[in-house]
Amino acid sequence: MHAVLRTVVLVLAALALPAALGAPTVIGTLTALNAPRTDGASPPPALVAHDPSKPTAVVVVGDRGAVVSDTLAPYEILATTGEFNVYTVASDSHPVPLTGGLDLVPDLTFAGLENLLGGSADVVVVPAMPDVGQPTTKPVTDWLATQANGGALLLSVCNGAGVLASAGLLDGRQATAHWLRIDEFERRYPPVDWVRGTRYVDDGDVISTAGILSGIDGTLRVVERLIGADAAADAAEAIGWPHHHPGGPARMQQADLEASDAVAAFNILFGWDRPTTGVLLTDGVGEIELASVFDTYGQSLAFGTVAVGTGPVRSRHGLTFVPRTKTADGLDRLVVPGTTEHAAIAGPEPVHPHHAPGFPYDGVLQDLARTTDVATALWTAKVLEYPVDGLALSGPAWPWTETLRPIGLAVLGVLAALGVLALIRGGRRRPGREDPAPAEAVGER
Repeated sequence: MHAVLRTVVLVLAALALPAALGAPTVIGTLTALNAPRTDGASPPPALVAHDPSKPTAVVVVGDRGAVVSDTLAPYEILATTGEFNVYTVASDSHPVPLTGGLDLVPDLTFAGLENLLGGSADVVVVPAMPDVGQPTTKPVTDWLATQANGGALLLSVCNGAGVLASAGLLDGRQATAHWLRIDEFERRYPPVDWVRGTRYVDDGDVISTAGILSGIDGTLRVVERLIGADAAADAAEAIGWPHHHPGGPARMQQADLEASDAVAAFNILFGWDRPTTGVLLTDGVGEIELASVFDTYGQSLAFGTVAVGTGPVRSRHGLTFVPRTKTADGLDRLVVPGTTEHAAIAGPEPVHPHHAPGFPYDGVLQDLARTTDVATALWTAKVLEYPVDGLALSGPAWPWTETLRPIGLAVLGVLAALGVLALIRGGRRRPGREDPAPAEAVGER
C-alpha cells in the first residue's frame, strides 16, 4: 500500500510543476487571440459606395470578433470579382478584434445595412467567432435568422457553422465544419447532418465549409453559382489559390489529432519566451495578405502578433483597420504584409514574406518553419486546412527547447517529492529514542 501511495505522490509531483507553469501561458495565449483593444479608439469606416445593379454580399463579425482568415479571405474573393457590393457588418460600429489583434472597423451596422438595402443581403458570410454558442452571439444569430428569412444565401466558414447551428439554421441540413470541432458540434447540435471529408457542403441556400482556408473553396462556389464558372476561375487566379475545384467540392482526407500534433501543446504550454511579432499595416495591402500573417503566426501558438502603424489604414478593397501601437520598438520581429511601399519604421529589421510569388500563406509558412521549426509549420498548415505537399519548408525539425522544459520540471518535481518523503520518514523516528533491547538481553541482566 505504501508503495502505491509513493508512486501516486511521485506521479503528481512530476505533473505539478509543468501544469502550474504551463497553465498561465495557455490562458495568456488563448486570451490574446481575440483580446479587444482598451484605448477606446473608434475611427469611422470608409464611405460606403453602393451599386444597386449588383448583388450585395456581407461578411458579419461578432461583437467579440471573428477568425481573421474566415473574415478577410471571402471578402477579398468577392470584392476582386467586381461583381458584388461587399461590406463587413456588425451589431455596433466600434472596432472588433480579428484573431491576432487586427482591429477591423465594420463598414455598416445591422441597422445601417437595413437602411441601405431595405431588406436582406444576397449573400451573408459567417466566420468562426470566439463566443460561438454563447448568449453574447444573440444579436448575430437573431440577425442571421432575419437574413435567412429574407432569402439570403448563407455561407459559413469553418466554425461559423456553429454560429448557424446555434441559431437553428442548419437543422435538418447537411453541413461541415473545422475538423477540430466537428465532433463537438455533432454532440451539441444533433439535428444537423454533419459531413466529413469535404472542403464544403452545398445545401442550396446554405453553404458550409470545413477548416479555415476551405472557406476559399466555399466562396468560389458562391461566385460560381451567382456570377459564373469563369468569374470563379478568374477570382481563384487573382488571389493565387492553386486548389480551385470547379463544379463541386474537392474530397479530402478528414484530419484528426496525431502524435506529431503534440507540437501545439509544447508551444502553447511551454513557449514562455514566445516572441512578439509586429505586423506593419500599410494602405493598399491585400486582405488575404493581412490574414496570412495574423492567422499563420497566431494558429502556430508560437508567436504573438500586434498591429503596428501610425494611424488607420485602408486595405486594397476598402476595409478600415486600426493599429494598436505606433512603433515596433521593443518587439522581437517586424513583418510587413504585401508588396506596397512603406515608410521606414523604428524597430527590428522588416521581414517581407510576400515578395516571392505564390499564394500569400506560402511565404509566411516558410518563414514560420525557418524561425520556429518544421513541425510547428506543418501543424499550422493542418489547422489552416492548407495542403503543403509541394511547399518547401526548411528549419529545425522540432521545438526541442519547449519539449525539454516540461521534462526538466517533471524531474525537479520528483526530486522535491523524494526529498519531502525522506524528511517524513526521518521525522517518524523521534530524536533520542532507542530501539528496545532484544528479549535475550533483558533476561541476562
